[in-house]
Amino acid sequence: MASIKKNFAYQSAYQILLIILPFITSPYISRVLGPENTGIFSYSYSVADYFVLFAMLGINNYGNRVIATVRNDRDRLNREFSNIFALHFLLSFLVLAAYYLYVLIFPVKYKSYAMIQSLYILGAMFDINWFFFGIEEFRVTFTRNMIVKVLTVASIFAFVHDKSDLWIYITIMAGGNFISQSMVWLVLRKYVSFVKPRWKELIVHLRPLVILFVPVVAVSLYRVLDKILLWNFSNETQVGFFEYAERVINIPMGLITAFGTVMLPRMSNISAKGDTEQTMQYISTSMFFVMFMAYALSFGLASISKDFAPIFLGKAYEPCGRLIACLAATIPFIAFANVIRTQYLIPQCKDNIYILSVGLGAFVNIVTNLVLIPRFQAFGASIGSLLAEITVCVVQALAVRRELPILQYLKSGLFFLVSGAVMLGAVYFVQSLIPTSITGLLTQIATGAVVYLALSFLYVKFTKNQILISALKKLVSKNSE
Repeated sequence: MASIKKNFAYQSAYQILLIILPFITSPYISRVLGPENTGIFSYSYSVADYFVLFAMLGINNYGNRVIATVRNDRDRLNREFSNIFALHFLLSFLVLAAYYLYVLIFPVKYKSYAMIQSLYILGAMFDINWFFFGIEEFRVTFTRNMIVKVLTVASIFAFVHDKSDLWIYITIMAGGNFISQSMVWLVLRKYVSFVKPRWKELIVHLRPLVILFVPVVAVSLYRVLDKILLWNFSNETQVGFFEYAERVINIPMGLITAFGTVMLPRMSNISAKGDTEQTMQYISTSMFFVMFMAYALSFGLASISKDFAPIFLGKAYEPCGRLIACLAATIPFIAFANVIRTQYLIPQCKDNIYILSVGLGAFVNIVTNLVLIPRFQAFGASIGSLLAEITVCVVQALAVRRELPILQYLKSGLFFLVSGAVMLGAVYFVQSLIPTSITGLLTQIATGAVVYLALSFLYVKFTKNQILISALKKLVSKNSE
């Protein structure tokens, strides 16, 4: 089992890769395929992704948690992995069959594209990332994903050249995902042995899987359903705008969610041991540093969104600017809730709070989308996403306020909120002085970075507040037990 330092390094490196690759492919794909075709891809993928959700059930969080608690006992590890995977494979097979029936029997638009997208569901059948995350072997998944991602990018440039190549693009994306999930099986035997599943031991995992599946479905309602509603109440172009605005937001969000990915198995293991003091220490330091990043990314993206959209995506995607600005406001709320969820609620098996928060978030999102999308189209969907994330964050914070020092977390991040606002003003000022260009955009980014980091440095120095520094040291230097 690797240390937190190494695991965070692997996850960070992978997230950096995810940041770099879209910068390479998105401008190319957005121009080659155009808004309408990217909308078709987004819609067909969204439908397939719903079936993937049912195929995965709640296994990512549940499997991760179970494996983390038994990883020191090889016999229990073998049994738990075998039973959980057997159940997962059986359920995934049924979902895949249901998807093919849906495509072949019902009047599905773009049937050929839908059939290709089924590779995502097939890949879900063999997805065992949860196991490697549970034993904190992030190197395995990092290496596999890095290789596949690079090959996927190379294939896009080699084979996708005009709008008629949409089917090729879908095949590359879906096929790459399937290969990525399959490759990891080559090294699985080094970490666990597959034993014959027992029905009595297998079936006991169904109920907790279903329980953790509820929030997954709820989250999907305001992460996927908004595109489907856009498709029905608007058109392919608006779906394409919203799709790329979300992609831009997801690029920096990866750096924040890397904390949750690395810390979930560690916190599950600590919780199983009953170490309350260490749990509180990790949450406190994680929250401080995550909010430091969240406000920087949120205000930074909002400030450059107007120029970023047409330069990065192309002139046709200029409307994405205000969508990016709106979605950027979700980042601090997602970051705050991510720490509470991955480092406290799930490790402590407080699944009811998790379910309640995302359920209410989904409800708010659906109602908002139904009201605003017909009138404001993609911008209405963006507002729905923002209100949903605010709801999830607020509900989780209120639910654990007696167990976690929520007000302390808010106060510790308040200065970064102010710093972000100052950065926003500084970038807008520079933006008013220079023309829209790549050089101008880079100047805006540099200005924002300098202002935010300078203010943060002064805060730490003059208040003698060493939390930010100690947070980094504790999160990346403590070896695994």
